[in-house]
Order: sequence, then C-alpha cells, then structure tokens
Amino acid sequence: MANHGPRCHHIIEVLDWQDHSDQFMMVSERPSHCMDMHSFWLQYGGLFSEELACHFMWQVIDAAAVCCSRWVFHRDIKMPNLLVNTETLEVKLIDFSCGDLLRSSSYKTYSGTASYCPPEYFEKGEYYGKQATVWSLGVLVFVMITSLYPDSCDIGLMDADAWFQPGFSDECCHFIRGCLKSNPEQRIHLDEMLSHDWFKVLSLKQAKMILKIY
Repeated sequence: MANHGPRCHHIIEVLDWQDHSDQFMMVSERPSHCMDMHSFWLQYGGLFSEELACHFMWQVIDAAAVCCSRWVFHRDIKMPNLLVNTETLEVKLIDFSCGDLLRSSSYKTYSGTASYCPPEYFEKGEYYGKQATVWSLGVLVFVMITSLYPDSCDIGLMDADAWFQPGFSDECCHFIRGCLKSNPEQRIHLDEMLSHDWFKVLSLKQAKMILKIY
C-alpha cells in the first residue's frame, strides 16, 4: 500500500511479494552506499547539525505523509528504521513490521518503540494515528540534535512554548515545540509540517557542505 501510486523515493520499494501457507515473503530494493541512520548518527558523534537534521527530517516527513495519504500507519519511525545513502544523503523509510492500516478512529493498543509512544496513550489509553506520527517525528528530531529523549521537564517547556536548544534557530525550536505538545490537539498537523518556516531555507548543497565539515 505504501508503494502504491506515484513512486516516493523516501520509502523503500517492494519488488516482489509472495503469500505462502506459513509465511509472507517480501523482496525489497537494497540501495547502494546505505547504512541505517542510527549508525550514521553515531559515526558523526551522536549529534547532527541543524542543517543536516533539517535535510533528513524533510525526507522522513515526506515519507510519513505519503504513507498516511495511502492509509498506512508506520507506527515505528525512528533512526534504525531509516536508511541513509552516504553519498547522496537520501533517506528511505524501512521496516513496516509494527505498521497498521490508518483509520480515523483511535487506537487502543500501542505497537512500536516505547520512547516514541505519545503521552496521550499513557494518560487516556488511546491515540490517533496522525497525531502519534507527528509526536514520533518530534522525538526523532529531538534525539538527532540533543542525543537525548524528551523528558517531562522538556515537555512542560514545550507546552509553555519555552523550550530552546542553544545554537539552533528559532524556526527549528518552534518546529520541535509544535511536534511535542502533550495535548495532541495542539500539535502541528502532519499535512502542514513541510510548509513550516524551518524548511524554507533548506538546500541539499548546504547539507552536503555541513557533512564535509564533520
């Protein structure tokens, strides 16, 4: 389903699918010069520059938005589930093993990585797909630039619009605050993320230049 329709280069491509009596088999592309983003991140000291994080996040958000537009809820977007082409800096979303069909009603069970679980699941025992996706994207970029997961103090600052990361732009911090609101109704909408001011100054050339500096 995620592959159905115009090709999204930021989602791994399924080349073949076989349904056997005791198992499913999928054959997917194996991009050249790739490593998982977590290994790539560790290779560069466990911290991404703002420019590199912005370049990667644009692609991840694009993949997440395409998935949701095709009624696919990935539910486990994190660095180990992203491939980075080390020559082109292109990102591909992989591993849909925790995925589900996206629905308009709430989910009552959680499948995925606990540190990316939205707070409303712990508070109310339910969550909605797109809002949870935005939360996970916020956690992802938070980890990219801080090497930490957001704690209750961070979330309190997010809710008060008072969280900042030294050395990072106001647009970047505003974007992260918009993703990590404890109230899901106050989060930025998934469909609006790519039009955020943070991405308006992005260019691949800048990202490549930053990578060469490391």
